[in-house]
Parts: sequence; C-alpha cells; structure tokens
Amino acid sequence: MDGHADGVSAPATLLHLTTPGEWRTALRAGAVTPPSLAEVGFVHLSTADQVALPADRLFAGRRDLLLLAVDAATVGCEIRYEPGVPGDPDAMRFPHAYGPVPVSSVVAVSAYRPGPDGTFGAPPEPPARADHAGRLGAFADSLPRRVASAEEPVAGGIAVLQDDVPWAPALNRLLVDDGTPAQEIAAEADRVLGGAGRDHRCVTIRGTDPGPVARELGRSGWWLQHDVVLARAVDDAAPGRSAEEVPLDAEAERAEPTIDAVRALWAEAWRPDLPADDPRRVRLPDRYLVEDRGTDLRVLAVREGDLVVAAAALYLDGATAVLEAVETATPHRGRGHGNALVSGALRVAGRAGCDLLALHADAGGAPREWYVRRGFGQVGEAWSAGRTD
Repeated sequence: MDGHADGVSAPATLLHLTTPGEWRTALRAGAVTPPSLAEVGFVHLSTADQVALPADRLFAGRRDLLLLAVDAATVGCEIRYEPGVPGDPDAMRFPHAYGPVPVSSVVAVSAYRPGPDGTFGAPPEPPARADHAGRLGAFADSLPRRVASAEEPVAGGIAVLQDDVPWAPALNRLLVDDGTPAQEIAAEADRVLGGAGRDHRCVTIRGTDPGPVARELGRSGWWLQHDVVLARAVDDAAPGRSAEEVPLDAEAERAEPTIDAVRALWAEAWRPDLPADDPRRVRLPDRYLVEDRGTDLRVLAVREGDLVVAAAALYLDGATAVLEAVETATPHRGRGHGNALVSGALRVAGRAGCDLLALHADAGGAPREWYVRRGFGQVGEAWSAGRTD
C-alpha cells in the first residue's frame, strides 16, 4: 500500500460513498464491490477533505448517501493514491483499493447529506477502529436515516419519518444536539411529527451533556430514557456461565420471516400499558423489518419445545454489531437463556467479521451490572425523551 497522500501520512480511516441499498447488498455479499471494480479495477475511496468533490460530481443533490468509514489497514489489498478524473485539482491524489473491500473493514456508517444549496461539504473526520463511542454514535444516528421515508431539518438537528411504520418511535423521531432548548425541541416535535399525523413525540438528544435538556423535557411531562452504551470485544471469551444446554434456534435467522415467531414474546414485554391485542403493541416488532433494509438484522431465539421463550435482535453493520430487545418470558427466567443470547450474538458477530458488540442498558437498572459481568464496559450514554398524545 502506498502510505502517503499528497506528501503526508495517509489517514488510517478512509471513506467510500454508497447508498443504503448498495450497503445492504454488500453486507449480504461480505464485501463492497461497486461497478468501478469491474470497470477500472479498483474501489474509489476518499479522505474526509476530498469526498465532497466526487459527491458533487456523481451524486449532486442526492439526499440518501452514506459514508463508509474504511479501516485502511485491514482492507487486504493494495491501496494506491492516484489522480482523479480530468478537472480535479492536479495535486490531489485519491486512494484506490485494488480489490474488494471486506465489510469487516467498515468500522462505521454515517449519513451524508448536501447543504441547503444542494452541494456537499467536508464531513467530520470518520471514527477510527479503536473509537468505539464514535462508531456506535454513527450507527445510532445513521440507521433511522438510512431507512427513512423522509427527513426534515429541525432546530438543532434532523427529524426522520418512516411511513411504513408510523407508530414506531425509533424510526419517527427527532435527532437533535444538546444545545437545543427544550421548549424549541417540543415545538419542533409538534410541527414535524404532529404535522405528519404521528400520535407520539420522540427525540434523541446527542452531544456531550444531553442530560439537562432531557430533564427539562421531563419536567414538562415527557418520559425520559437514560441509557448507558456498553460494548465488548467480539472474541472467544465466554460471556458468563455455560449456556450449552439452551442453544439458539439455528443461532441466528434473517429478520424475515422470523419476526412472526418472536412477535408474541416481544409484544408481551413491550407497552404493557396497552391491551395485548392493541395494534400499537402487536405491530412494534415490524420496525425491525424496515431496519433490515439498511443493515443486516438477525433474530436470535431460544425455544423450549415449540415455544419461543427468549429472543433478541442483532444488527450486523460491517465491523460493528449491536444487540437489542433481549427478552426472556417471565416464567422462563433464571435458566441461562440470557447467556445463550449473548453467547450466540458473539458467535454470529464473529463469523460476520465484527470486532465490536454493543448494546444499550438502563443507566439505573440491574441488567447493566449483568452485562458488565459478561465483559461489557461503558463507552457512552444515550438520552431520549417522548410523550404520547
């Protein structure tokens, strides 16, 4: 690999422009193989300072682009810094990967949008492989944007809407920075979410100190969710006492059609304030079918006979895996099913080439310590707030 670009040390993390559909295809194939690989023999990469140039040239005005953060050291093929196309600055050399880029080299995926005038600017520097907080922040921010039906700018951030699952707060919410006043957040939520006919208001507050503005929303009647972000290396270390007696159902299955197999379990655990047959409760798991359009979502399940007694959702997103919705039916707790789900998640993530497994846990809840005993450590916090009209 040519280790220099324009006379300086090459960045450890490079960028590749793509779309959610192309990224989903790459995840299934195990490698990023755009048409350029067959046409000219390489995959186009860029540095953060360069990427706006090809974005404007090839994707002018597009509002669905993603940036793949590629760990150059693990690509496994030669990367050469070479001139771009005629018209590019003479001194600019672009990194070209002369072979497929393994999805395991993609350490983060970020949304990349043009400004109001339709042109692209330089994005923030992408996270390195060792920046676990940065990688997970990119995942949390970009996934709802990858599968959104629409995005709308709001004060301090962006609102996402997903028309296929309008009842799902995870995909119909505001993503705003912690400097945005609570009163302004509430007004923007009413304007965008209310204006789109959503019966809920939900916001994720990003930044270094989201707590104060979240608590201000709480004082005005919004519910609050304060989570810690926990992560651990994907390796062969056992996550707890042996769970061999409760193997996973086929270890991990594609989201379709196995959501239906675990729907009853999840519906019972979520929104207990609603009747068991309330569509707002029964349909909540369908959000995972939508999210599977932008990442590789697996369903983990443990059965006793024909009954699913424990389940979880596992996102595989390049080198990053995220575990969610870990639930065990109340009568079946204490039998090692949670260990089975975590063990299975580590196995599936490892086979997919992930090096990091993460999850959210209630900052004040007992499960936090349960995960810590299984090798997870805190890498960040997450604050959300909402209300139902």
